[in-house]
Amino acid sequence: MDLAQDKLELIEKIIRNDRKFSNNEDLFDDFFNETCQRSLGIVNIVTSDAALEAYLKKIATTSILNVLKDSGRLRRTKSGYTPSKEITIDTSNKYEDIEVSYNNFNVTISPEEIAIQKDTIRQIAAIITKIDEEDSNKQYLQIYKLRYDNGMTQKEISEELGLSQSEVSKRLFKLMKKVKESFR
Repeated sequence: MDLAQDKLELIEKIIRNDRKFSNNEDLFDDFFNETCQRSLGIVNIVTSDAALEAYLKKIATTSILNVLKDSGRLRRTKSGYTPSKEITIDTSNKYEDIEVSYNNFNVTISPEEIAIQKDTIRQIAAIITKIDEEDSNKQYLQIYKLRYDNGMTQKEISEELGLSQSEVSKRLFKLMKKVKESFR
């Protein structure tokens, strides 16, 4: 191959950016060789960098498709090319009379997971209590209890405490941010 290094790097970049390259990285050498062989004729003729890149993209796409077909990873279907690993789904309605139902089942939580959840809740409660004690005029603990224990909306909390809804929102956000920082 008699291609300049910058052209080879451009071909490599184009191949790596092609969507079919994903999950087929092991065929890179085949993609690269096929693209280089097919592009020998035009590399020295085209003078515009943009035009050259456009041509190389087309050549790389064709080369990748050919290599994938030759390696058995791609097959032609009515709707285009399909990876040979995929299964084509029959979309005809020959099964329209069949009803499928699923039974619901409950997944029980293991004792270890319950212990971890309880410990986490205790830690969060201790952190919120500490934050509230450090800045008691912000009513962090009361806002938290109204929101998460009583299930009140921010609007209901604002009416209960005589604050604006945006202030309740800000305080909840600050509280959650402080709790997250405590776990770091």
